[in-house]
Amino acid sequence: MKKTTTLLLILLASTVGFSQEGEKPDNTGDNFSLEGALALFKKSNSLEEFEKLLNEENNNVNNLDLNDDNDIDYIIVDDIREGDIHAIVLSTYIDDKEKQDIAIIGIEKTGNESATLQIEGDADLYVENTFIEPNEVVESSTGGKGGPSISEITTKQVIVNVWFWPSVRFLYAPTYVVWHSPWRWGFYPKWWRPWRPYKYHVFYNRCSPHRVHYHSVPARRVVVAHKIYAPRRNHSNLVIHNNRRTTVVKSNNRKTTVVTKNKRGEVKAVRVKKSNPNRVRTSGGRR
Repeated sequence: MKKTTTLLLILLASTVGFSQEGEKPDNTGDNFSLEGALALFKKSNSLEEFEKLLNEENNNVNNLDLNDDNDIDYIIVDDIREGDIHAIVLSTYIDDKEKQDIAIIGIEKTGNESATLQIEGDADLYVENTFIEPNEVVESSTGGKGGPSISEITTKQVIVNVWFWPSVRFLYAPTYVVWHSPWRWGFYPKWWRPWRPYKYHVFYNRCSPHRVHYHSVPARRVVVAHKIYAPRRNHSNLVIHNNRRTTVVKSNNRKTTVVTKNKRGEVKAVRVKKSNPNRVRTSGGRR
């Protein structure tokens, strides 16, 4: 009887542990749908409207709580423009000083009525080189070998021309003024009410429709947009971690605590390092 009870307790503990582990995404950024962000960007008539849509709960795009206060983070949208190149930066404040970028939408004009774009997840939150772009497949049919009654259908991914998206036309309008979000830590629009983050598997299912029309690609296509953005990237010195196998770093004015976890999320080592008082912070903070 004791053996049976012990076995049941072990099985129960294993089940609970597996369930808790399954509630966490492999990468922190998985709690923000890059595909969903592009879907909202496509239908937005301005960057102000785009920011509003990102921060509405029923759009199923944002499930981030980077500062672990059990409230969803407000997503801020800013535009960096150089000539015909735009880098639309999505970011959030971790506190009143620290700001963390989540992703950028790079847009490059390729002709009089053509433009291309990608969204790239920030390397602090996503697997390095995470690129998402509109998905469009062209089918072609040819006469089959061995007779006219058999045909071969081939498919090919094509680069989508986004010039006619309302949001893109807005950016390239002669009257466009570069957009910077007016909101910051502690100052948010009156209509916004943060909600509690969903369990990851719930959020994953809720944002699944976005993945139909947008897909991952292996390489950066909007190279110039990334170059103009890179020197202005915001990176937080607070709690940021890529996945359950990655080191988690917490910093304050006096010390830095480095917690190393294994694949199952179990703590392997804790080290406390004294911070260098002469160190100058060059990232984060307000624009």
